[in-house]
Amino acid sequence: MIGYSDGVFRLTTQDTSYWFRVTSFRHLEHIHYGARLSDQPVEGLVLKRTAMTGSSVSYDESDPNYCLDNMCLEWSGIGRGDYRHSPAEIKMPDGTFTCDFLYKSHNILPGYVPMDILPTAYGQDNECQTLELTLEDESNSCRLLLYYTVYEKTNVITRRAVLQNNSNKPLVIRRLMSMMTDLPNRGFRLVTFDGGWIKEAHRHERPLAYGLYINSSTTGASSNRHNPGFLLAEQGTTEEHGNVYGFNLVYSGNHYGAAELSNHDVVRVMQGINPHCFEWTLKMGEQFHTPEAIMTFSKDGYNGLSHNFHDFINNHIIRGDWKNKERPVLINNWEAYFFKFTQGRLLRLARRARRLGVELFVLDDGWFGKRDNDNAGLGDYTVNRKKLPRGMAHFADKIRRLGMDFGLWFEPEMVNPDSDLYRNHPEYAVATPGKKPTMGRSQLVLDLCNPAVRDHIVNSVGSILDEAGISYVKWDMNRHISDAFSPLLQNQGEFFHRYILGLYDILGRIFRPRPHILLESCSSGGNRFDPGMLCYSPQIWSSDNTDPAERLKIQGGLSYLYPLSTMGAHVSSAPHQQTLRDTPLTTRFNVACFGCLGYELDLKYLSPVERREIRSQIAFYKQHRRTFQYGRFYRLTPIKGNKVHWQCTDPSGDKAAASFFQTQANASEGYDLLPLTGLDAAKRYVLATRPQSLFLKRFGGLVNHLLPFRLDPDGLILRTVGKYYCLTDCVEKYEAYGDMLMSGIRLNNQFMGSWYNNKTRLLGDFGSNLYIIERAEIT
Repeated sequence: MIGYSDGVFRLTTQDTSYWFRVTSFRHLEHIHYGARLSDQPVEGLVLKRTAMTGSSVSYDESDPNYCLDNMCLEWSGIGRGDYRHSPAEIKMPDGTFTCDFLYKSHNILPGYVPMDILPTAYGQDNECQTLELTLEDESNSCRLLLYYTVYEKTNVITRRAVLQNNSNKPLVIRRLMSMMTDLPNRGFRLVTFDGGWIKEAHRHERPLAYGLYINSSTTGASSNRHNPGFLLAEQGTTEEHGNVYGFNLVYSGNHYGAAELSNHDVVRVMQGINPHCFEWTLKMGEQFHTPEAIMTFSKDGYNGLSHNFHDFINNHIIRGDWKNKERPVLINNWEAYFFKFTQGRLLRLARRARRLGVELFVLDDGWFGKRDNDNAGLGDYTVNRKKLPRGMAHFADKIRRLGMDFGLWFEPEMVNPDSDLYRNHPEYAVATPGKKPTMGRSQLVLDLCNPAVRDHIVNSVGSILDEAGISYVKWDMNRHISDAFSPLLQNQGEFFHRYILGLYDILGRIFRPRPHILLESCSSGGNRFDPGMLCYSPQIWSSDNTDPAERLKIQGGLSYLYPLSTMGAHVSSAPHQQTLRDTPLTTRFNVACFGCLGYELDLKYLSPVERREIRSQIAFYKQHRRTFQYGRFYRLTPIKGNKVHWQCTDPSGDKAAASFFQTQANASEGYDLLPLTGLDAAKRYVLATRPQSLFLKRFGGLVNHLLPFRLDPDGLILRTVGKYYCLTDCVEKYEAYGDMLMSGIRLNNQFMGSWYNNKTRLLGDFGSNLYIIERAEIT
């Protein structure tokens, strides 16, 4: 995996090579990152410097063409002639900002090198190997350690840095990135995943032009505004073809990613902690460890890159009992009742859910303190006896006797001013001295820099988990951080990073001793969807928006960086609370099953035909759950702008699940193509539509065209019939070899304004179908 000869480091994965060398002046010069190469002389790939560029500053007079500003580097500093964005802005012990870290030595180590206070990826010694490089700024007696860990089978290289001050004078870090690398420009396009509440992770793409592009967060979390993951793709890259690089960060706080195109067509990429409001002092002998950055490359387009990310996260980020374990189908009571529930109402919901096949009942916000709205009670995790008269353990036992596991919602990082915790300990809340604190959702942030606060959270949450035998936790965090200040810190530039270190400490202390608990992280939806949280939380609530038309963009965006096994996805009522859009129940399921399926609605108001449909959905999902959660996921390029196609293929290649999503319908739609991929061209398969219900109420007055008499479409007769009777949408079935299926299946016509029959697909706006492809029986 890692080799070194003649001053050249060669890092090799299954499909990629990463090469760099030590120059005559002991800088690290980047040579190649891309498709795997055989070992050979490197000169053909080295960026040439045979002519001097104007306005350049030579590093050493002995070589006038050795100008750091025009080289591809693995790390750079300030004050030595490189005027591009630097990964390090440090006030050095000599009082200047000039730093020049030069190669001194290296070690090649088996496995990975863990950190004590930050999460990292992990692997066995036969799965990964680590290069430790020691660099020094000799005049300041400062040492920089660069770590490269190679995960061979997943085509991932992780990087991080450790800065150590060996001077008797302090140094001050203002910026220290986890990684930096320079790549020759190849017409790159920058892809980021941006948005906000209920519109997370929307994919945005733009050409990389001269200048600096920043992808960052300043909210105190990795944020719903800009996910820390981003891509650099060569011009013309598609889902299936083209060279593309991916970057992400194992960190849940303020992040910073940058891509800078220089005036000589070199792209500098860096990633790490956001320097916004960051300042960290190192005294003699002290070290600072950066979070771990993730890099990967694929020559097989965006899908190939996603496969690298998915395999890496499932195998080297997710840990514990839930690693590679199928997630349960859950019911969450939030959108059914909000705060207005009683024990009786919850139990009736649970009984209905169990009859439909649900495996896990989740009690959301409102079960503790005086939590009858979002203005009071946060921080007081004592059970509200008006709602649960005999306590949480008694209620949990009732749920388990129904045949379901029991889960519980918390928001431990927050406090309402109207709470016993705040009245007893106002100093626990984050506030700027002399200023009235700013509020978000009527709540303040608890100071996780304070060990007493952390102890309180660990004890209060842990006691309830043990008392009630909880098997699932939804951990929420519903506001951004403001008024950043902790009285326990002398240097407030440490606050945002110390907060995240405190969060990781809490999560480790609560959940490592309880590995059986499935933790689902949430932050007003996907406000903290990052590899750092995934080290503790095997799945994350993707968005508070459960509208499937929006979820196609949200889950689709997340899928570039994260596997479906990490995405919480629920079926809710329509019209949707977030958009007022009315979507078919079938499409709500069809989108949600490309993730960790749950339901979030009041089952009391379902008609008998809707209950039958949901029962069928859950049974279908359980049958194919492994394929949906852990199969090879593909985004397939549609031939029409109003279509979305996803596919999950079982690792064996013997089974796949494919989708056909339509956004808005076109009048008299032309033929539709179902694209497929990832099958064995020489094997024979059967493709069949999952049968799904067409509810009469969707057709309104159109039913009168089928009847010999007229009825009021909103009248008692049709409403009654519609509760018990429905149509089945068109079911298609084909048997063919994989090569034919992957050429694209021409589907039956959609409804064109006339001529309905059972071979016509009735989709309309936001309609969809699922298809199962399985190996044909050998006769």
